Amino acid sequence: MRPATDPAVPASVAPRRPFGEHSALGMAIFIFTEVMLFAGFFSAFVIVRKAVPEGAWPPPDQPQLPFERTAFNTLALLLSGVALFVAGRRFRRDGAAAAQPWMATAMVLGALFVALQGGEWVALLGQGLTLTSSQLGSFFYMIIGTHALHCLVAILALGIAWQRMMARKLTESRLIAVEMFWYFVVLVWPALYLLVYR
Repeated sequence: MRPATDPAVPASVAPRRPFGEHSALGMAIFIFTEVMLFAGFFSAFVIVRKAVPEGAWPPPDQPQLPFERTAFNTLALLLSGVALFVAGRRFRRDGAAAAQPWMATAMVLGALFVALQGGEWVALLGQGLTLTSSQLGSFFYMIIGTHALHCLVAILALGIAWQRMMARKLTESRLIAVEMFWYFVVLVWPALYLLVYR
């Protein structure tokens, strides 16, 4: 490959930037589309719920969603966001070694949230709340299930970032992209929780 100072190379051609440096921009665009997706879910749920007569939600033959118990799951997810925030600050200030335990903590708390949610799903299925049992069941599994899928993908992204961090191969741009995705997953959850579970 010719050096940039080679007279045969036009001066207007800038050196290519590594692909990873565009990770944050790509993630920002992706998150914007996901915000629109969840906004559509929110709108549809609110419209359907307001059309139901007062006192008829949830349907009489369907279980009440575990609002109080899910508060613990919510706390675990919010704490994972705090742990990732600390990991990012430690990474930028003190290096990868200082950030690794905090990144691992964020992953563990995220996995705990998913596991606890899975336990709730099993219990609700046993009580008769299914995807086809009612409008509540359909919305619950569609909205909360979509969020759970995002959680699983984000935990996988955290795991890959953590491995790269241990190998001293994680760039700041890629860390920012992972942080953005996880913060989206963490911050959209309280809105879902308060909307769907109450």
